[in-house]
Amino acid sequence: MNDETKDLILGVFEASLEAQLRAVRRLRQGEPSTAVPRRHKGLSQVDMAFDILKKARSPLHVSVILERIQTQFAVTVDRESLVSSLTKKVARGDRFLRPEKNTFSLKPEPR
Repeated sequence: MNDETKDLILGVFEASLEAQLRAVRRLRQGEPSTAVPRRHKGLSQVDMAFDILKKARSPLHVSVILERIQTQFAVTVDRESLVSSLTKKVARGDRFLRPEKNTFSLKPEPR
């Protein structure tokens, strides 16, 4: 193994161990975890939005989507995160359309 490869591997291990050590120290100090618990395993925020839009059968503003996710799934989703995720799906041509600003709908299913 050459020195460059060895140094790269050791650097990866070092970064990983430093992150683990920071997590252990936070736990020791009693700092609350920043991780958000997921109540509906297997359903991402995009999947929940898809389900809401499928039931609505019409375009919905992101505010309405967020309200319905809260009501139906009892999960609070970050607005910016959802808009970002859905916008990326629209750009890729994956399941969603954006007919107006902050308004999303589903792509028509091929027949």
